[in-house]
Amino acid sequence: MFKIVLNNKLCIITLFIISFAWANLTHAANTITAARVWPAADYTRITLESLAPIKSQLITLKNPERLVLDIEGIELTTVLKTLSFKILSSDPYIKQVRVAKLDKPNMVRIVVDLKSEVKPNLFLLAPAGDYKNRLVLDIYPLQDALMAMLDKKINVDKKQTEDSQTKTIDAKSTDNKSVENKSIESKTIDNKPLLEPLPPSTTLPDVSATEPASEPILESLPPEYKDIPPNDPKIIDLNKGDKLKDSQNKDRTQKERANKEIERQITIAIDAGHGGEDPGARGANGSREKVITLAIAKKLKAQIDAEPTMRGVLIRDGDFFVPLGDRVIKARKYKADLFVSIHADAFTNPAARGSSVFALSEKGATSASARYLAKKENESDLIGGVSLGGKDPMLAKTLLDLSQAATIYDSLKLGKAVLGHIGEINNLHKNQVEQAGFAVLKSPDIPSILVETAFISNPEEERKLNDDAYQNKLVLSIVNGIKKYFASSPPLAKTKIAQD
Repeated sequence: MFKIVLNNKLCIITLFIISFAWANLTHAANTITAARVWPAADYTRITLESLAPIKSQLITLKNPERLVLDIEGIELTTVLKTLSFKILSSDPYIKQVRVAKLDKPNMVRIVVDLKSEVKPNLFLLAPAGDYKNRLVLDIYPLQDALMAMLDKKINVDKKQTEDSQTKTIDAKSTDNKSVENKSIESKTIDNKPLLEPLPPSTTLPDVSATEPASEPILESLPPEYKDIPPNDPKIIDLNKGDKLKDSQNKDRTQKERANKEIERQITIAIDAGHGGEDPGARGANGSREKVITLAIAKKLKAQIDAEPTMRGVLIRDGDFFVPLGDRVIKARKYKADLFVSIHADAFTNPAARGSSVFALSEKGATSASARYLAKKENESDLIGGVSLGGKDPMLAKTLLDLSQAATIYDSLKLGKAVLGHIGEINNLHKNQVEQAGFAVLKSPDIPSILVETAFISNPEEERKLNDDAYQNKLVLSIVNGIKKYFASSPPLAKTKIAQD
């Protein structure tokens, strides 16, 4: 009995020692395999990738502004030492990064020197896509970057309006003074009054109630009416015709002025798919979807901006990640009339080819391929990296719960118009607009489409996607489709065009 109890104790002690040693070994063996920095106007992201989850603590310090990130259970490797070289001087939020080993075993400190006060967000990401465990530090401005930009634009527009009004007032004042001077000058000839002033006691007659002349008065008559008496019916009819013409001209002028006032800019939100931590699909020859989509999006914006009544706004204008829900929110903040998301398709079979256009579906995908694609695109948040903290769950619920039937109907009309024009420059993967539950298309009030420009996994189409000439044809076809859509579905009044 004693031997059995002793053996049990030895087993328990042995297991405890082995577990403790294994935990320490595992904890100490964790290694940072990659460090990446993604600077952008919206925010700057620092990502540390590791073999195992990273244990860390973040402290915010002031005077001067800086962030202190202490990481446990890792050694100071070359990957961490070179992190400071990844910070660009143009980074909007970070001055520099300093990395050092602390006195405690397996402890490293990263100090982020800031250019201004910020809102940091630190979170862990489980392995996804080609990535292992990730520790992500997002550095946001105190004021939302998009709202700051919109406020700046509003202030600029306000100042331009005020300057324009001031110039108009000054011009009118100058004209009035000029007229007044001319009037004074016209009253004198050789420094003598043209008309003698009235005596103080003289009162001017009240002409406000004077009856108009009963006979028609025309400033000029055609030669054939020269010798006809003024009361002749021909002269009266001519006078009525002249008044009718004046009335018609006045009505036409008023209509033109009204049309000019309601004319406005149409805002197109252009979403370059993927970005930053999320590279998207990879081509057979190494092309990355996030690079191609951004290049096409920038060209699409330029083509839209060339239209007199349109303007394009980019959801992302650089290589950084924007969560799918935030893309929808940004488009709504821009008060966009349309949302166009640009992607490059991929499939396991390299023979797959052709362009496609998708809209949102409330009931399910229209095909197995549409369902597969929507699932793949919706995983972008997992790969790109989204923090679940600090999000307003009611906002997401509202976006999902609102009835979108009318918006989806308009999205299908837009998609059909765009697909028809794209079909003129490339083969179509499907001849109709397909539908699936794409998260990026879930704006309740903005017609939204997702354009799969071509298959990046097809070597021939990959070459086309990297070709400037094809990209130009592609964006022109999308713009022509948008114009065709608005020809039958004029936008509602939102923002007036500034008139010169």
